[in-house]
Amino acid sequence: MRSLLVTWLTILYGYVLFVPPVSAQSDYRLGPGDAIRVLVFQHPDLTLEARIPESGQLAYPLIGSVQAAGRSPHELSQTLAQRLQEGRFLADPQVSVLITAHRSQQVSVLGQVARPGRYPIEVGGLRLSEVLALAGGIAPTGADGVVLVRQEAGARTRRVLELARLVAPAEAADDPILRPDDLIFVDRAPQYYIYGQVQRPGMYGVDRGLTVAQAIAKGGGLTLRGTDRGVRIQRRQTDGRIMTQEIRLDEPVQADDLLIVRESVF
Repeated sequence: MRSLLVTWLTILYGYVLFVPPVSAQSDYRLGPGDAIRVLVFQHPDLTLEARIPESGQLAYPLIGSVQAAGRSPHELSQTLAQRLQEGRFLADPQVSVLITAHRSQQVSVLGQVARPGRYPIEVGGLRLSEVLALAGGIAPTGADGVVLVRQEAGARTRRVLELARLVAPAEAADDPILRPDDLIFVDRAPQYYIYGQVQRPGMYGVDRGLTVAQAIAKGGGLTLRGTDRGVRIQRRQTDGRIMTQEIRLDEPVQADDLLIVRESVF
């Protein structure tokens, strides 16, 4: 009775193990660097752990080299089964190919994120927001726009996407599906500088529509000796020259502005 139970468990295990790969792996195209495991039901001697070389050819026992790069795991398993059957090595081979490490299809995430690096596209339909989440999200110093760089028709394209659009309702969302070798870059948020008679002089982020009055408030407000009259600004011009002049409290602050809050004469 026990041996019969073991036999049925073995058959059941084999059935579960060798069902066709899930769609997530079937959509993935193998490439150089990917690590795979090949299993043949009831033939453990044909188990193979391998990493696909740069040539894209997989060397497999009995049948020799097989083109692996560019095929899905399911397609590769069918090819191996067909070759084993055609060579009369097995009558009805049941082959399964599993991906153990994704290395060939990756995207790069750089700049102001928690964990910059290269991330694998393990399933079809991976979106920009999902890769940013894998990278730990945008750092507090990051800008509110993300740059997507990719190769299209032999040319390098650059596209800037607003973070707010990534999480917008479906009809207004702009969250593209990524491709292998895409580059995602999060720039540093624009900054302004403030010093003089404010509570917390230093560097602060330029929010949208930030005015001089709001910039002073972000610096903790005026000191007891400070005045918001005659606030001066140093701003770099397009020709590289630094201009210094007084600025109104309702005027917008630009990136790299230097605000100088003066001391009251009274």
